[in-house]
Amino acid sequence: MTPYRRRGVWMAAAVAVAAMLVAALLVGQALTPRSTTTDRPVATAPDPTPSSIEQSPEESVPPAAPAPDGLPVVDYDPAPKGFPTDPDTMDTTPLTEGVHPTRRIAAYNAPGGRPLAFLEPTLAGVELTVPIAQRRAGWTAVLLPSANRRLAWLPPGGFDVVPLRDQIVVERKVHRLTWYRAGKAVRSWEVSLGLPGQDTPLGRTFILGRTPPPQDVYGGVDIYALGSVPDDPDSVPTGLRGAHIGVHTWYNDDDLGKNTTNGCIRLTPSGQRELLAEVRPGSSLVVVDQLPTPPPTA
Repeated sequence: MTPYRRRGVWMAAAVAVAAMLVAALLVGQALTPRSTTTDRPVATAPDPTPSSIEQSPEESVPPAAPAPDGLPVVDYDPAPKGFPTDPDTMDTTPLTEGVHPTRRIAAYNAPGGRPLAFLEPTLAGVELTVPIAQRRAGWTAVLLPSANRRLAWLPPGGFDVVPLRDQIVVERKVHRLTWYRAGKAVRSWEVSLGLPGQDTPLGRTFILGRTPPPQDVYGGVDIYALGSVPDDPDSVPTGLRGAHIGVHTWYNDDDLGKNTTNGCIRLTPSGQRELLAEVRPGSSLVVVDQLPTPPPTA
């Protein structure tokens, strides 16, 4: 999703390219984060806590029903229906672990429930890592790709658990993106967000992968595609149907702090470069209206 602004035919063509860009994207590899320093933290998040509910020794593990070979595979198109709602979608507690499938694995609607689709080690050509949102009865719930505010339940086996140290929080009312590491704010940027009717979707999602920009209007900086999609696919221009929400730059910074995009999150080129260098795919991103204001100190 990219800004749709009336600046002549060339701009319309650029937006049309954005559809192909995001629909065909994810040709890059996950980055290995490097250490960083910052001049000053801009905010403080709660210390990270376990992102899952651990199984008690007394709990039995519900068996996984066999998954038919004909189930769909979760890919860049909208995910299959029937997966449960994420009950904690507005929770800004960092998600500190992710799942990387090591083979094709079945995704269920509940522990011991019905298989609905398969997850594979790659999605649209890049390695897939999805954040762990919950654990229950020996099963693991992850944020579902290509869907908004949905979970997929995975039985034991067939995946590696990887650490996730970073989180991005986007506040719609104040047009602010804040990058956190280990629960502590590293840096914030002013961002542009979705137009009315094409609002940037609320809730938890994650960084799916990255792609090079197709034209100079994107500032020459790679784009991060998210696991989320427009809440109302029919509200976006026809050329953008089927695209994911993204984090990217633009050819100028004139509209930062405004609602001018088709749902994407747009920030400065320097900010985007820093996120690309430091925050690995699989890291969670949560969109809220606004974080609570901390009480004044005495």
